[in-house]
Amino acid sequence: MRIDKFLKVSRIIKRRTLANEACDGGKVYANGHVVKASYDVKVGDILELHFGEKVTKFEVLDVKEHTTKDGASELYRVVN
Repeated sequence: MRIDKFLKVSRIIKRRTLANEACDGGKVYANGHVVKASYDVKVGDILELHFGEKVTKFEVLDVKEHTTKDGASELYRVVN
């Protein structure tokens, strides 16, 4: 699954267009490397989001095409 779609499905970022812009702006890292929106997310990847001074790390636990609002938090784990 593309990283922009994963960020939207997991509800880390509210809309896919915002996720796409964050990727294109160099604010999204996967396993320590800047990635584009087309990056293929895999279980075990460590994602970093850079917004201003704040850096948040997530570990991908599961990849699903669709999920409920309650199930979205089960797709990742916050790592800091």
